[in-house]
Amino acid sequence: MSLDPFDRRTFALSALALPLLARSVTAVAAPAEPVSILNFGARPDGLTVNTRAIQAAIDSLSARGGGTMLVPAGVFVSGALFLKPGVNLHLAEGAVLRCSTQMSNFPLRRTRIEGHFEERFTPALLNADGCDGLRITGRGVLDGAGRTVWDLFWKLRNAAPVPGEFPNIGLPRARLALIENSKNVLVDGVTFKDSQFWNLHLYKCEHVLVRGARFEVPDDYAQAPSSDGIDVDSCREVTVDGCYFSVTDDCIAAKGSKGPGALEDRDSPPVEGLRVRNCHFRRGHHALACGSEATVVRDVIVENCRVTGRMVLARLKLRADTPQRYEDIRFRNIRLDDRAGTVMAVEPWSQYTDFKGMAPPKSSVRGLEFSGLTGRFGALGTVRPNPGQTEIRGLTLRNFDLQLADAQLRTTGVEDIVFDHVMINGKVRRSDFPA
Repeated sequence: MSLDPFDRRTFALSALALPLLARSVTAVAAPAEPVSILNFGARPDGLTVNTRAIQAAIDSLSARGGGTMLVPAGVFVSGALFLKPGVNLHLAEGAVLRCSTQMSNFPLRRTRIEGHFEERFTPALLNADGCDGLRITGRGVLDGAGRTVWDLFWKLRNAAPVPGEFPNIGLPRARLALIENSKNVLVDGVTFKDSQFWNLHLYKCEHVLVRGARFEVPDDYAQAPSSDGIDVDSCREVTVDGCYFSVTDDCIAAKGSKGPGALEDRDSPPVEGLRVRNCHFRRGHHALACGSEATVVRDVIVENCRVTGRMVLARLKLRADTPQRYEDIRFRNIRLDDRAGTVMAVEPWSQYTDFKGMAPPKSSVRGLEFSGLTGRFGALGTVRPNPGQTEIRGLTLRNFDLQLADAQLRTTGVEDIVFDHVMINGKVRRSDFPA
C-alpha cells in the first residue's frame, strides 16, 4: 500500500520537529507500512457500524507486537474502540471515523469524567489506557456526529423540573478520544469535529504533544454542550502547539478533582508543565480555563497565540467547595482581535457546589501574569476571591498595547498588582483604575 508524501512525513518526524518533541514526546518508531482497516472488513459507506472490524484490526496488530492502523479515505461509522499498547492510528486525508449515535454501540463502563469516576458511563470513540508512545496522526477527521445528541440534551435539560439542574452527564454521549495513564503521546494533524461531549480528554498522562490539530463545531449551532477542545486532567508536561479552536465551551481546560477533600484525592495529581503556543482561538467560552473541577494547576504558559472570538482569554474558576492552588500561570505575546472578549476572569464559580457538610476550604492564586498583549478586545476583566477563602497575590500586567471598550480592571482583595508599560486606549496605565 503506497502513501502520499504527506502520509510518509507523518511516519518519519522531520529534523525541524525534533527540538519541540524532545521536551514533550519520545518518538516511537513506526512500521514502514500501516495496516488498513479495509483488510478486516470495514466499509466506508457512512452507514455500516464498523466497530467489530476496526477492533479486530487493533487486536490483530497488538497480537503481532504492534503497528499502525490506517483509516483510509471514506466515512467509517463506529462505536467505542479500545486501542492497545504499541498500536498507533493514522487517519489518511479524506478519512472520517464517525461516532455512531446509537448508544448501544458504547457499552457503559467505569470512566473518568468531571473530576471523579463514574462506574457506568459512556466511553469515548477512541479509548487508550496505558498506551505509552501512542501516535494518532494524519489529516483525517474524528467526527462525533453530535447534532442530534446535542438537540436531545437541550430538550431534556429544558424539560427538567428545576431549570439548569439536568446534569451534564445526565445523557449518555461520547467523547471523541480519552487517553489515560499514558506517556510520550503524539496527536498530530487530526481534526476533531462535532463531538457529542468533550473532544480530547487527557487523564494522568505525561509528555504529550498535540500539534496542528483542529477542534470544531458548526458555526450555525449556538451552543454544543460540553464541546471542550482539550481537557488536560491531572497531567504533566503537555504541549499544545499550532492548534485551531472553534467550539462552544472551553477551548483548553485544566482539570482535576473537586470537593473539600480534593487535595487528598490520589487519583487527581496536579496539572503542571502545560504549554500552549502558536494556537488560534476563534470561538469558545474561554481560551484557557482552570476548572470547572480543578485543584492544583501550576507552571502554565500560553504564548504566541491569537484570539479572534468573543471569549475570555483566561478564566480561573474559584470553587467555594474545593481547596484550589493556581500558581505561575502566564500569558505572553497574545494578539487579541474582537470587540467583546474579556482578558481575565478570576472569580467565584458556584455551579454544582457541594460542601459535603464540611467547612469552606482555603484556596490561593499566585503568580498570574499577562505580558505582550496587543490588539483590540472588549474588557480588561475581573479578579476577585471567594470572600474569606481565597488569597490572590502577584498579579502582573506588562507591555500591553490594547484598545478596550471597558478599560477598568475590577479587583477585590488582590495583593501585589503590578502595571509595567501598560498602554490601553492610547494612555499609560499605572494602576487597576483607568486614568
